Amino acid sequence: MTIQRLLSQIFTLIFLIPSLASCQDKMTINTGYKAEDFAQSIKRLEEMEQTALSKAYFASGCFWCVEAIYERLTGVVEVVSGYAGGHTPYPTYGASNTGLTGQAEAVVVYYDPNQIDFATLLQVYFASQNISQFNGQGPDHGSQYRSILFYQNQEQAELIDQQIKALEKQLGPGKVAAEVQAFDKFWPAEDYHQDYEANHPYHPYIVNTSIPRLKRVMRTLPELFKKSE
Repeated sequence: MTIQRLLSQIFTLIFLIPSLASCQDKMTINTGYKAEDFAQSIKRLEEMEQTALSKAYFASGCFWCVEAIYERLTGVVEVVSGYAGGHTPYPTYGASNTGLTGQAEAVVVYYDPNQIDFATLLQVYFASQNISQFNGQGPDHGSQYRSILFYQNQEQAELIDQQIKALEKQLGPGKVAAEVQAFDKFWPAEDYHQDYEANHPYHPYIVNTSIPRLKRVMRTLPELFKKSE
């Protein structure tokens, strides 16, 4: 192989690798979706959609942790774990963990606006995480664990913008890692992920990560949590 040909191949790879990474970010993969694995989660969403409750959508690292926090707030009626923010339909836990679906672990929070408002839910969102950690929370790393604030209308978008600007005045520009997206689609997670902290209180991840994260925000904002907690 001549030096000229070798150099040509090297330059081709230099320009090709970023292109491949870009394509990988957008490609749709076979997720291995099985409807029976999601039956109860879908039923729960359908039931909640029949209520007059308001909804908020958040991604903030592991959905086991986020669900455990929001379901304990006064005024929150139900929290469902799932996936949002990506481009691959019918995501599964295994597919999401590859980082190729674009989906992030997320929750939908059903709440009574007469007891708690969206601005307060945002306050809990920022208080319950490392707001400067990009693509992850705590020990969890990857785009599937990134933080995303989803807005459903202009009012929510403005409230998000206000809170981010206030935080960046304290921390500095660009220090808030959360993405801000217009809400598009929420996909419920597999049945076994729902109420995971309550159903698996002795799981090592729950004991070592979820519960400490929950306790930190409860110490910060105790007045927002249900008295029984």
